[in-house]
Amino acid sequence: MLFFGLGGLLYVSVLLVNAIAILSEDRFLARIGWTTSAEPTGFGGARDDASIKARLVNLVSSVRTLMRIPLMLINTLIIVYLLILG
Repeated sequence: MLFFGLGGLLYVSVLLVNAIAILSEDRFLARIGWTTSAEPTGFGGARDDASIKARLVNLVSSVRTLMRIPLMLINTLIIVYLLILG
């Protein structure tokens, strides 16, 4: 009974990471102002890297960079598992 909940949690977490990984920076993220490009801060002020928005932008770019190859492997394993054991 416990393992059924963990399997569902695994599927949900993989789907959420997939959703973050496929976000297009040019099409979607730029429209809402979540780009990683350096913006002028004005009068030489420091960038606000401690804000929640900056941390979320860094998280999205990190997931897109670091999880690309592992996600391919994890998705393939899940598809093969579901095809064999249904």
